Amino acid sequence: MAAMSPKITGLSWGRMEIENIGSGKDFKLWPGGGRDWDWSETDTHHVPGIQPDDVNELIEHGCDTIVLSRGQLLMLHTCPQTLELLRSKNITFHIAETTEAAKIYNECAEKGEAVGGLFHSTC
Repeated sequence: MAAMSPKITGLSWGRMEIENIGSGKDFKLWPGGGRDWDWSETDTHHVPGIQPDDVNELIEHGCDTIVLSRGQLLMLHTCPQTLELLRSKNITFHIAETTEAAKIYNECAEKGEAVGGLFHSTC
């Protein structure tokens, strides 16, 4: 049986609770696990936004669907190159405000989809 994606069990400004992982500010999640999302690893900033290297780890963990959050104030963007990468690999993706992104992600996880996500819990 394939590993299930951990559910987001709590979300507030600057804090997320992730099933079997714990709490923190920003997360990368995938089937069977996840970790804190440290933007400095890929030099990510609100603009131009989520980099291809940010999603590569999710792809490597077998995600068929990826949810990208924009932050609660929609300040986080996504680089066009990231969208090109996802399209080139035929990965379904959703981009939404963080609360909505968490809802989409949890719905996919509950259906047993190989869903991953990048979640920014503040702006």
